[in-house]
Amino acid sequence: MSTIQYQTHTLDNGLKIIIHEDHSIPKAVVDILYKVGSKDEESHRTGFAHLFEHLMFEGSKHIPSYDQPLQRVGGENNAFTSSDITNYYLSLPSNQLETAFWLESDRMLELNFSQEKLDIQKRVVIEEFKQRYLNQPYGDAHLQLRNLHFQIHPYKWATIGKEISHIEEASLEEVKDFFFGYYAPNNATMVVAGDVEPDKVIQLAQKWFGAIPRRNLKKHALPQEPTQKEARSMTVYGEVPFEAVYKMYHVPAHSDRKYYITDIITDLLSNGKSSRLFQQMVIQKQVTPQVNAFSWGMHHPGAISIDGRVAQTKTIDIYEEALQEALDSLQALTEDELNRIKNKLEATFVMQKTTILNKAMGLAMCDSLGDIDLINKTPEIYHSIGLGEVKEAATTYLAPENCSTLYYLPKEK
Repeated sequence: MSTIQYQTHTLDNGLKIIIHEDHSIPKAVVDILYKVGSKDEESHRTGFAHLFEHLMFEGSKHIPSYDQPLQRVGGENNAFTSSDITNYYLSLPSNQLETAFWLESDRMLELNFSQEKLDIQKRVVIEEFKQRYLNQPYGDAHLQLRNLHFQIHPYKWATIGKEISHIEEASLEEVKDFFFGYYAPNNATMVVAGDVEPDKVIQLAQKWFGAIPRRNLKKHALPQEPTQKEARSMTVYGEVPFEAVYKMYHVPAHSDRKYYITDIITDLLSNGKSSRLFQQMVIQKQVTPQVNAFSWGMHHPGAISIDGRVAQTKTIDIYEEALQEALDSLQALTEDELNRIKNKLEATFVMQKTTILNKAMGLAMCDSLGDIDLINKTPEIYHSIGLGEVKEAATTYLAPENCSTLYYLPKEK
């Protein structure tokens, strides 16, 4: 992988700017990452970070519509929220770059707050909560599992929130307070990538963002999740067709080298038809039609999950026995198998960083983890991981006492 070059500049108000030049096509990307996610919410007002992902497109102080001016110059945009950050990104022809600075600076300055706009987006978010989490089979599984797995850390709740009432009851003043406490130049990183000139980018940043004042951030110290010392489990019943088993294991934060070892483990378990879970549980023992392992990649110590449906002809006990055997089989991992997975992970990471948009988002995400150069270091981190490290991590992190399990069963007729 060729090194991704970048330079940084910080305005007096604290806004960090990362610039990456790529003159291959006449296109520019502006990515603004705010260091606020669902973990920063109050426990009685969850879902606010995600609500703001919607509100940020409802017009700002001087610009009634965000989308229309961008679309007129051939641009497009989107956003996403996680437990740790909220990310807004747009792409447009590079000769229209200033349009992006105009739009983004105005909504960083202040939104066009109104009760009507808030009510509209509250209804949208509530409907999303119902459709994605409450009104589909197994939709609330991870909502309940997170609350079991994390005892005190605010990772206990998902970005959608703990319950609908938190959004329903949100007042305009509470929403404004959240905005001015987190949406600030001194809580943001802006990446400008593509067919751009660094001096011009800094000039535009000063022109459009320089006058936005620093703000007193609502940041507060978050509790450290205690070490889990015994297995936890709970059983829920719902309108579901099959029994399902959801497991969650504590793992290090994304910025920790050991996180990358657990990422390798989830790929060994669940990446493709040659993976252990598919071969052993789906093909050989036929205890499940579907099982997946994945990493949550959180900024604080987080989790990996293993989710599966129990085959109609099998029991939960048989499913769990087969799963444990698949996990134990990681101790038979060979150098050749590990190298294949590492090569696949390195190749996937490199391929994901070939577009201007993905490079911009990658730079922003790596900066939020505390090291911009992770965008260049990550392949080497994977490459450096040894066989013994993987086996030790599998023993440590996939231990039963480090696991929380949710059994999701059909309601009895």
